[in-house]
Amino acid sequence: MFLIVQITVSIYTFVGLFGGDSNPAHSTASAMTVYVLPLLIISNAVLLIYWLILRKWYWAAIPIVTLLCCIPYCGTLVQLRSLPEDNGEQAGITIATYNVAMFGREINGFISQDILTEMKNQHVDVLCLQEYMETSGNKKNSESYKEYFPYMSKGKDDMVIFSRYPIVESKNFPFEMTNNSAHWAVIDINGIRLRVYNVHLETTGINRTLHVASKALATGIDIDNNRLVKYVFGNYMLGMIARSGQANQMAMDIRSSNYPVIVCGDFNDVPYSYVYNTMLGNLIDGFKECGSGWMYTFRGGRKSVRIDYIFHDKSLKGIQYYKRDLSYSDHNPVFMKLGLDEQED
Repeated sequence: MFLIVQITVSIYTFVGLFGGDSNPAHSTASAMTVYVLPLLIISNAVLLIYWLILRKWYWAAIPIVTLLCCIPYCGTLVQLRSLPEDNGEQAGITIATYNVAMFGREINGFISQDILTEMKNQHVDVLCLQEYMETSGNKKNSESYKEYFPYMSKGKDDMVIFSRYPIVESKNFPFEMTNNSAHWAVIDINGIRLRVYNVHLETTGINRTLHVASKALATGIDIDNNRLVKYVFGNYMLGMIARSGQANQMAMDIRSSNYPVIVCGDFNDVPYSYVYNTMLGNLIDGFKECGSGWMYTFRGGRKSVRIDYIFHDKSLKGIQYYKRDLSYSDHNPVFMKLGLDEQED
């Protein structure tokens, strides 16, 4: 029985590892296996301990090989190295991405100013915000940010890129049938031009569905559990398919860039998923390059998953990659220091 369980778990683990190569619109089952990879890895580890206790060395080889194949995936979540030190000698820029959740729809402006102070403390040169809100109380956030970030590129509705360097060109990507969008800005950094993408892909829809269901229950409407599960699952599938299409759209534009690119934002998807693989393409995942510890960026609803990213062109060199645990949003901001010394003018 345990051997059957082991073989089944290992097969599903490999399906999950390659599930990110399957477009959810065509192969939903294999694409969704990616989301249970952490549980499958834990199951393999438990089974390995079981075989070792029984001294069944030949059967222990199955989970060992499976776990070894999972090392690249684990590297997108955990890096055991210490955080590289930045001695300030290497020229470069610090970029940050942060889903600020409308600044909590504050009416006094304190949260937006606290975030600005944090960006100053981290010496951020380029700041990409999702779910941005222009007005907090009777103040316009762009005006208060202008002293530190004199340049700004506004995307659709709640998307903005702030920069300490001149923005010479920009383009907006409003996705169809959704409020989510993306945009890029070409930034001139002392003669070196980079195209910076700020992306906010389709949400999962789970929280919204559960919120609607709780309101219905509060008003006395009876909802069958099976029906609720099917509704949540259906909404998640639709969101996953929408994200895959948006990722394809952005990947095509990224490949067409005449400048080195930096891609960052809230992808609303986990590492090794179709969206992650499509957005990454030939770029470098900054966390795998120079991050440290356990990387999670979404902190809402007691969930700790990585859905916010910074990728960069191979001509750039990562120096530091880290997050900050801030309580202003259900996301954590992600920061990356990038060296420009290998980039030609």
